[in-house]
Amino acid sequence: MAAAGWYHRDISQVVAEDLLAKAGRDGSFLVRDSESVKGAYALCLLFQRHVYTYRILPDDEGLLSVQTIQGIQAKCFRTLSDLIGAYQHPNNGLVTPLLHPVHRARLDEDSGEPGRDRGLCQAGSGEGPAELVILPTDGEDARGWGHRVPCPGAALSSRTHIPQQLHQRLQEQVHSSPASDFMGFMAEYLTHHVQLDLETLCHGHPQLRHLSTALATACRALHSEIDFTLAGLETLARVFGPPVSPRSPAREQGFLSSDPDLDLLLNKISTVNHLLSSLEKKVLKSLQETVTRHNLALPSVVVAPPPAARPLAVQNFEVKVGKSQRAALTVDVESGTVTVTKRGSSSPEEVIPQDKILQLIKYQSVQSKVRLVCARENQKSLSRDFIFPNARKREAFCQLLQLMKIQHSNLDEPELISVYVGTWNMGSTPPPRSLASWLTSRGLGRMQDETTACIPHDIYVIGTQENSLGDREWVEFLCASLKTLMAIDYRVVALQCLWSIKIVVLVKPEHQRRISHVHTSSVKTGIANTLGNKGAVGVSFLFNGTSFGFVNCHLASGSEKTHRRNQNYSDILHSLALGDKRLGGFDLTLRFTHLFWFGDLNYRLEMDVQDILTHVVKKEFQALLAVDQLNLEREKNKVFLRFSEGDISFPPTYRYERGTRDTYVWQKSKPTGMRINVPSWCDRILWKSHPETHVVCNSYGCTDDIVTSDHSPVFATFEVGVTSQFVPKEAPGSSPEALACIEWESIEVILKTTSRSKCYIEFHSYCLEEVQQSGENTFQNCDIPGFLKLGWSSKHLPVLNPILPDLEYLGDQHLLLSIKGVESCESYGECCLALRSAIGTTAQQFETFLFHRGEETGSVRGWMRVRVPRGRCGTRERLYEWISFEEEDAEPAAEVPMCPKPPVQRLRSRPRSLPEPTTGYTNPAYFIFEGVP
Repeated sequence: MAAAGWYHRDISQVVAEDLLAKAGRDGSFLVRDSESVKGAYALCLLFQRHVYTYRILPDDEGLLSVQTIQGIQAKCFRTLSDLIGAYQHPNNGLVTPLLHPVHRARLDEDSGEPGRDRGLCQAGSGEGPAELVILPTDGEDARGWGHRVPCPGAALSSRTHIPQQLHQRLQEQVHSSPASDFMGFMAEYLTHHVQLDLETLCHGHPQLRHLSTALATACRALHSEIDFTLAGLETLARVFGPPVSPRSPAREQGFLSSDPDLDLLLNKISTVNHLLSSLEKKVLKSLQETVTRHNLALPSVVVAPPPAARPLAVQNFEVKVGKSQRAALTVDVESGTVTVTKRGSSSPEEVIPQDKILQLIKYQSVQSKVRLVCARENQKSLSRDFIFPNARKREAFCQLLQLMKIQHSNLDEPELISVYVGTWNMGSTPPPRSLASWLTSRGLGRMQDETTACIPHDIYVIGTQENSLGDREWVEFLCASLKTLMAIDYRVVALQCLWSIKIVVLVKPEHQRRISHVHTSSVKTGIANTLGNKGAVGVSFLFNGTSFGFVNCHLASGSEKTHRRNQNYSDILHSLALGDKRLGGFDLTLRFTHLFWFGDLNYRLEMDVQDILTHVVKKEFQALLAVDQLNLEREKNKVFLRFSEGDISFPPTYRYERGTRDTYVWQKSKPTGMRINVPSWCDRILWKSHPETHVVCNSYGCTDDIVTSDHSPVFATFEVGVTSQFVPKEAPGSSPEALACIEWESIEVILKTTSRSKCYIEFHSYCLEEVQQSGENTFQNCDIPGFLKLGWSSKHLPVLNPILPDLEYLGDQHLLLSIKGVESCESYGECCLALRSAIGTTAQQFETFLFHRGEETGSVRGWMRVRVPRGRCGTRERLYEWISFEEEDAEPAAEVPMCPKPPVQRLRSRPRSLPEPTTGYTNPAYFIFEGVP
């Protein structure tokens, strides 16, 4: 059976509209899976340059009907084919009959019928000859092409041509495969027997008898290898007890008969697998019984307490004060003091306790300069400027002061944590004995200073590709490495593996209780999206009140496969099941406060290899980044929309000669010719966070001393603000309950769509008791082709009441908005808004982009305010807010008034996540709505 050509499975709404736009004829239609109701479908129909979407829903008996066609009684059909056939006639309630089916450009890798139990269509039905997909055998994803094989009823010449095409494809692969003998058996099968299997399959018999015979013959040598291994394992098992499977029937048959049998081979492999997995337990049990039986006295072992975390050594920094004065800054994290000593002086000029440091200001115009604002006894504060030898030293000083503040804050729950993210394609070889440079962010690029490199991070997230180690072995190796470096027994939060793609999340022991709602998931994007040689693994969890997501991926290789990599990204984004299930309808990148995406992304440089090598030698990385495929695709909004990446100041991490980091191996000789693998930044770390949250990338680089793979390990470290369960100062019910409210003056939405559908807005937030909805839009304009402009007035927008009215609580909350069609209930786009900047008595303007399934689908802007009742306006400065940025290098004043919190107009403690309020659109694509050419 095969799906009808007009059925496009789970393509997105945007893709469906693009396909219909290309078709261009009124009455063009296709069917896709519904995004809003599981098991339902969406009928998309083109009429007068607009796409109309109708939902097709099953009832309790499995009968299908088109929903919401006013004035027409619902008709039920047993199959989707019957329904489509009926609506090809006029006067059935659609804007136009279904006239021109839009077929799939290429069949999906596992093109099955939707709702098989409903009998969609069968071979030979009125939908035309059924088609069979022959999947590619070149180790690549089937997306991008599909070889269609007509079943009985098609021309005989088409069927006889199939083995020739397959044989030619196999010949192309022989040059790149070391298994020449195996390929010989397969060539024999394709030449003489695949036609027989094809005929049998087309007559309804799915057993590929000739393929099974060919595989069994090709695997004959494997029998003897397995027999040899199995005999050795059984001998070892008998040493420690009775044989696990004494001369099992499968083994006896294998020894007595040389006739290859595929089932026999699988039985042998299963036996080997069972023996290997049970052998360690058997040996351990036998040794324990021996100890008990012979009353052997084992020496008593005193279990030493786990080593305490190493105290931080006192650190000294040489600085310049004023125009020429030299001084030394001594930071003692344990005692909580900063000492200033002038050069040549034997006694300190000043000792500053950490609680007297009010503010640390980083200059942006002078990357090595910092200002320290300290409190004085006379209620005045004093500012002092210090210039460090370089920006790295300044960052180390700031990190130490931040750590000092954290250690002496006496807070029950952390407000700031450090996160380490590492990615490494291990090249299917074991790692070196030490990973110290990788785990301490040492090597090339933006690195941690030596004074802070060994400060342990709160969370370590390690992603690897082509990792040949066992899961347990790899985790134990990482934990032992961190214990050696940091003297801390890190706890495992999660391990998720997909073949050789692995992700491990480790946390400090004191944070283990703060981790909850752990989810893991994986997505295969390898051959036909069924093999895990390429794909992604992910982990998500809550750290107190902050949600984190981590994705490690290995995308398609090859300089020419940019589109395939983009498709891999889209598949992962759509299929990875992470985070709160209630947010499953939202784009994956909006479900988490912080999402980190990393791995061997495999994007290459589009430049001649000799030019690349010249730029690398000269460290002219900007010229190379300008032709980096990932950067180019991000600029086109194809992948990683609104993600961030640290500045790349390290050389390309691929493709090195193993054993050295001095030479790139960019040529690979093959019988078909020379393949070029240009040096590239394949290994990357990106992130995306909710607006107005605190996240700072402190390092981004690669190692230069781990040489076992042709990839260099890559690291990045982050300073991340986190929230905890808010406890109001006033107990609920202690006073008349005052409510905060979120009010809207207006919302305006522009969608990239050819639909004319009415829409409504859904509002999701953890600060709301339940999901809220707006009314239908009150304004609509579709005069500009390809765009739909919608508007809502305040009367049609709900007033939202958060569950807690406190300013301190609301400042950390976010709203997720989803723009949905009234007829289809499917999302046209989603976005995230921060409440922090809207708190006040006057409405504030907001504007941001809409996303859906990884694509930018429009823009939203409007006016909102968050009203906080009197008596609930108390707040406090967060630990990460006392470090700020000076926008301009202004001359410091001798004295400034003491204040616990800097004015936000002059100083910023976090990156600008939203554009400044404007009267026009920030996206040039939407200027057309304001008459801008």
